[in-house]
Amino acid sequence: MVSSCFDVVVIGGGIHGVGAAQAAAAEGFSVLVLEQKALASGTSSKSSKLIHGGLRYLESGQFNLVRECLHERALLLKLAPGLVKLRPFYIPVYPDTTRRPWQIRSGLTIYATLGGMSDDTRFKLIPKHRWESLDGLDTLGLEKVFCYYDAQTDDAALTQAVMRSAQSLGAELELPAELISATRNDDSYTIRYKKGVQEHECLARFVINASGPWANHVLRRIDPKIIRLDVDLVQGTHIILEGRLNQGIYYLETPQDKRAVFAMPWQDKIMVGTTETVYRGDPADVAPLREEIDYLCDTLAHYFPHYRNINHDSIDAAFAGLRVLPRTAGSAFSRPRDTIFHTDDADNPRLVTIYGGKLTAYRATAEKLITQFKSVLPPRKAVANTRTLPLHP
Repeated sequence: MVSSCFDVVVIGGGIHGVGAAQAAAAEGFSVLVLEQKALASGTSSKSSKLIHGGLRYLESGQFNLVRECLHERALLLKLAPGLVKLRPFYIPVYPDTTRRPWQIRSGLTIYATLGGMSDDTRFKLIPKHRWESLDGLDTLGLEKVFCYYDAQTDDAALTQAVMRSAQSLGAELELPAELISATRNDDSYTIRYKKGVQEHECLARFVINASGPWANHVLRRIDPKIIRLDVDLVQGTHIILEGRLNQGIYYLETPQDKRAVFAMPWQDKIMVGTTETVYRGDPADVAPLREEIDYLCDTLAHYFPHYRNINHDSIDAAFAGLRVLPRTAGSAFSRPRDTIFHTDDADNPRLVTIYGGKLTAYRATAEKLITQFKSVLPPRKAVANTRTLPLHP
C-alpha cells in the first residue's frame, strides 16, 4: 500500500542529489531524498575539495563551463563563508614545463575575464625574492611563479549543509534507504525502498536519479527499462601525508604525463591529487591503486625536495572517488565535463538521470534541472531562491 506521495523523489544523497532536493523544495515541491548509506558517502566526500572555475578546462575549450563555475564560486563565497574559503594558488614554471609563461598568462587572463575581472579572479607574478617562502618549492631552474585565486571547501560538510537547507524548506530524508524498484504508472512512479529490515512504498510524480557512479545500477531497478548511457567511471585518488603548506595551494604539472595535480593544505596536513584511471568494477569497491599513490608521491617529490624520500609506505591516508564521464576516445583528462540530463521519456518525462557534474556547479545544475522539468509537476508557489539561501556549517 502506498503510504505517501511526493512531487519529487531524489535517489542519492551526494552533492547533486541534495542540490536537486534544495532546488525542488525552494520551488514549493514536496521532496523525499533516499540515500543508501550516508550523505556524501561516495564521490561527494572524495573530491579535491575545490570550488573553482576549472582553469585547465580552458585547454579543451570548455569556456561556458568555466564561466558558470566561476559565477557559482563567487556565489558560494557569499552564501557559505563558513564552508568556502578563497585560497591563493601557485603555478611554478620550469624549463621543462609544457605550458610556457605566455600560455599560462593568456589562460589566466581569459580566466579573469570569464570571472568578470573581479578582485578574486585577478592574478600576479610572485617576485623572485619571495620564492624562498613558498613552502620549500624547488627554486633550481625555476623561471616564474604565477599566483591566482580559487576556493577550497569541505565537500562532505557542504553536502550536509545543502541537505539541511533543503530540510528547512520541507524536504524529507530517508537514511539509510536502499531503492528496491521504481515502477512507472501513467504520470508517476511507485517507489519501493528498504529502510533497515522494513520495506516502504511511496508515489513520486517525478524521480531524479542522482546516484553518481551508481546511476546505471539504479536504472536497472526501473520498470519499464530505460536505455542507459555509455559512460566511463574514472577513478581519482588523493593521498594525505604529514607536513604543511602554509602559503596556499600548488598547481603542478606532473613530470610523468604533464597532467595537472594539486598539492594543498588539508586539516593541518598535505593532500595531493588527483589521478585519472578508468575503473571497471563495482563503485562500492573503488580503492587507491599502488601505482596511483606512487604517481602522486613522485609528483610532490619532484617539486618539493623535502619530500623526496616519501613513498607508498610513508603516507598517512589515501582515498579514491569516481567521476562519471561520457565514453569517448582520448584521455579522461581532456573529456568534456558537461552535465547530461537523461530522461525516461522525451515527450512525457517522469524520471531524469544526472550523468556527470561538477561540485562547484551543483547549485546551477539543480536550478537548470528543476526549471527544465517543473512543467510536468503540479503548479506550486516558490518559497525561496537558492541564489540567496545561506549555507551554514
